[in-house]
Amino acid sequence: MARMKWDELSPRRRRLIVVGGAVDGALKIAALADLVRRPAAEVRGPKWGWALAIMLINSAGAVPIAYFTYGRLRPPTT
Repeated sequence: MARMKWDELSPRRRRLIVVGGAVDGALKIAALADLVRRPAAEVRGPKWGWALAIMLINSAGAVPIAYFTYGRLRPPTT
């Protein structure tokens, strides 16, 4: 399959790419903001490792979602 240029994409595909990028960016920003504010004792694994993974892995939102579901420890309930 030949690579298509941006001008050759349909308007629908262009919108999907832009919306997908915006969602991925928003998830990354939210995950990094939470990571910065959260104490290290409430994070599974090293904070620097999560930060690198969130910033560097092109994941279509999978790494930030993994951080929110697996990387944060739940505070004990009383």
